[in-house]
Amino acid sequence: MTILGNIIKKAIELKGKLSGDDDPLELQEKTLYQLLDKARDTEFGKHYDFKGILESDDIRKALAAKVPVHDYHKMHNEWWHKMEQGQPDISWPGKPSYLALSSGTTSGKSKKIPVTEDMLQATRQASLQQITCLSNFNLPAEFFEKEIMMLCSSTNLNEDGVYPVGDISGISAGNIPFWFRNYCRPGEEIFNIDDWDQRIQKIAEQAPKWDIGALSGIPSWIELMLRKVIEYHGLNNIHEIWPNLRVYATGGVAFGPYQKSFEKLLAQPLVYIDTYFCSEGFLAFQARPETDSMKLALDNGIYFEFVPFVEENILPDGSVKPGVEALTLEEIKEGEEYVLLISSVSGAWRYVLGDTIKLTSKEHYEIDITGRTKHFLNVVGSKLSVNDMNTAIQTLEKELGVTVTEFTVAAVKQEDQYVHKWYLGSEDLKDRDSARVLIDKTLQNINHNYQTAREQALSDIIIEVVSPHAFYEWNEIKNKKGGQVKTPRVMDEDQFSEWENFVRALGVATN
Repeated sequence: MTILGNIIKKAIELKGKLSGDDDPLELQEKTLYQLLDKARDTEFGKHYDFKGILESDDIRKALAAKVPVHDYHKMHNEWWHKMEQGQPDISWPGKPSYLALSSGTTSGKSKKIPVTEDMLQATRQASLQQITCLSNFNLPAEFFEKEIMMLCSSTNLNEDGVYPVGDISGISAGNIPFWFRNYCRPGEEIFNIDDWDQRIQKIAEQAPKWDIGALSGIPSWIELMLRKVIEYHGLNNIHEIWPNLRVYATGGVAFGPYQKSFEKLLAQPLVYIDTYFCSEGFLAFQARPETDSMKLALDNGIYFEFVPFVEENILPDGSVKPGVEALTLEEIKEGEEYVLLISSVSGAWRYVLGDTIKLTSKEHYEIDITGRTKHFLNVVGSKLSVNDMNTAIQTLEKELGVTVTEFTVAAVKQEDQYVHKWYLGSEDLKDRDSARVLIDKTLQNINHNYQTAREQALSDIIIEVVSPHAFYEWNEIKNKKGGQVKTPRVMDEDQFSEWENFVRALGVATN
């Protein structure tokens, strides 16, 4: 009899029933008030008169009127560079505990995002809220006695002279609550290994010792870890060694393009639960099985604003135009796309994350991530989102019966016209012509702007097929293997040229 499992499950169900009745709009206004009040005496708070904002009749409107939108560069150049030098009370009281390297995709220089004790506490609280929502997924009591495999960056952080610096996943793993540590694998010793391949090797060696019930991590790296365990022990699937594996908490990128190859490693279906966790905070999580969308964490140290994702609000480089109007939670509409702004307990204020989201449920305040502002392919007005691209890839997999593990695309000029050039990471895709037709047809069906572009300036699309390992090797030479790392779905001209030179030098022949 699973006595402990039943106790934990009943406790989670009870907590779930006791929470969730607060008004979302009131939660957000209360969150904003607490943020402003705590940061009122910081340099940032004094400069933008947080005291005056707090005394206004509508603090949300006052915030928008007095504080401009900040991207990372504005926040860093005007404020956070002082914090990096060790100065306290810059945009949040005191000093941060860590700096998170926000590498995200393989493009550009890493950013350093402050991670405060308040943010760590907020992350733990959001994680607990997500665990509470597991009561909605009808999991058996014995599941709650099993262990969770967290695949993250190393917890062995670097020192920059002032603060410990590392990937947010490694920072979070190093701050797991004591009561949860006995459930977390692979454990502190393996968490501390810097080299990703060595870490995966150790996981494979010790896999039989663990009774894993859930996985957590970026899809591409979770899949590689599972493959390593299966290969090392000569298994047919991962359930032969972890028979009680039931849940995968995914995040970082859309899981859809990975699902087909992922499920080849399983003997039984899993419950997939999506999360929205980044260097700036734990923003949202899937709270119920009826949808794949994620519920915004509205009472967890983050105040949200939403800039309509329309051409007049966005500059050609994907950044938000200065002075644009941002909407509050009550003003946004279902089915519309927005650029997300946050003000948070790490001292980010009206901060552009760079993600685009779509509100899928006003009742539950649930969202889908549709892409990145800088990862929309719009050189010739095609306005292709990463969401569109994922749909095209999944259609291709279904129609041709193949698996595409990774992909990237860029607009390339040939003579006087542009083409979209795709690189697909696949071991079994042989028919590039059929793939080209299917991708093109799907995108024209779901995106009117793309269809118009194909009739005018976008002359064609080109498909190249390489081994998925080309993408993993690309990440490795960028010193970004494992953890929170994601391959960019859209590359600019310079990055794409570097990618193509890399593929040629690697000697990866196309099919």
